[in-house]
Amino acid sequence: MKTVLIIAGSDPSAGAGLQQDLKVATILGAYGLTVTTALTIQNTLGVQAVHPVAPEVVGAQLDALLSDFTIHAIKIGMLATAEIVHTVAGRLGSLAASTPLVLDPVLAAGQGQALLASEAIPALKAELFPLTWILTPNVPEASRLTDSEIQTPAQLEEAARRLQKIGPQWVLAKGGHLAGEPIDVLTDGHHAYQLPGRRLSAPHHHGSGCLLATALAAYLAHGLAVPEAVNLSRRLVIQALRWGLPLGQGVGPVNPFASFGRELARYEVLESLQTAAQRLQREDIRPLIPEVMSNLAYATPYPEGPQDVAAFPGRLVKSPDAILIPSPPAFGASPQLAEIILTVMAFQPDLRSAMNCRVVQPLDHLGPLLHLKIDSFEPSQAPTEIKDQDTDILAWGVTKVLNGLKSWEPPPDLIYERADVGKEPQLYILGRNPMEVAEKALALKHALHCTGRLD
Repeated sequence: MKTVLIIAGSDPSAGAGLQQDLKVATILGAYGLTVTTALTIQNTLGVQAVHPVAPEVVGAQLDALLSDFTIHAIKIGMLATAEIVHTVAGRLGSLAASTPLVLDPVLAAGQGQALLASEAIPALKAELFPLTWILTPNVPEASRLTDSEIQTPAQLEEAARRLQKIGPQWVLAKGGHLAGEPIDVLTDGHHAYQLPGRRLSAPHHHGSGCLLATALAAYLAHGLAVPEAVNLSRRLVIQALRWGLPLGQGVGPVNPFASFGRELARYEVLESLQTAAQRLQREDIRPLIPEVMSNLAYATPYPEGPQDVAAFPGRLVKSPDAILIPSPPAFGASPQLAEIILTVMAFQPDLRSAMNCRVVQPLDHLGPLLHLKIDSFEPSQAPTEIKDQDTDILAWGVTKVLNGLKSWEPPPDLIYERADVGKEPQLYILGRNPMEVAEKALALKHALHCTGRLD
């Protein structure tokens, strides 16, 4: 197994620092070794205190690891003091010549608290920059390290080139602090590449810089070239930011597991759909099947789009004698249900499954009896510009329903799409998984049977 030597501070909230670094290294198939440079007192609300580790203790940790392990890559984060910079640079001098070293020049926390003493900056530039394979400053760090104003991608590129001349083989200057769409700059001193990104709504972004630097180190440990490692690491950061974790009372941590959790769940998604559909088939839910037939869908955790929502390509078909399932479930098979699930998950990430059914009466009376919450929307009230697209109308209607909930209200179990000109009304059953959706459908069927309204 490849090893990554992680030299950084400790974050007890585990959103950044050594704790986040270890998660990322492990997820990417590397074994993380750690040297603690500082103990921070922090949580999602900010950094309350910093206690640097004695330089001789930092040196002893390095000596213990370097004398025992083969190191395939190094990631350096928070160093806190000039003395620790001297110690780390002295121990790594010969090793860094042949081992990829990623330096994240951590100068301050996101809320502005200093994490590197001002007098340590010259030592960082003089002693560690020449050992660095790739330097990963953000805009404030690049600005401070070059003593320049950075407000545009061109200025960020100029700062990256200046930093590369000091010693790093490569510089990846991160443009998330720039106005507009973020643009990162990658340069080796000869060429510079502006790498466009997407501005995400990411309120929980603690640890994104640590994640990027450690991912780079892990990919380099596996033998990838710097440009390829940069592309893969940036992709991982986007996923982790998009699915940041709302933990604590302040800025929550990024979620490095998001993209891997999505892929790991794909088999379970298909199996769960098959099992639930077979139950619906055995229980014969033909009375709930509309003219357009029914489908049952289930999304992976952290879906990126309809390609991560599985359903039945041939739908659940009502024949004169039974429910038929013409094809096994597949991803991307139902754009309509995918649109509903993705819209719902933006409000309630745990509600990952849905099924469309025939609207049965008296729905408004049956729902409360079954302890199922019902809400509805009128397609005819949709804005003119989206009425021509079924999926757009569904997204609009579901969003309207969920936006209308009070903060303390649970989401509906059933969403009723009322009739429109030339269109059959639909009932959408929501649940955390396909079997939960199936149980709600069966409860509805049994209630109809008891009331004598089953046809």
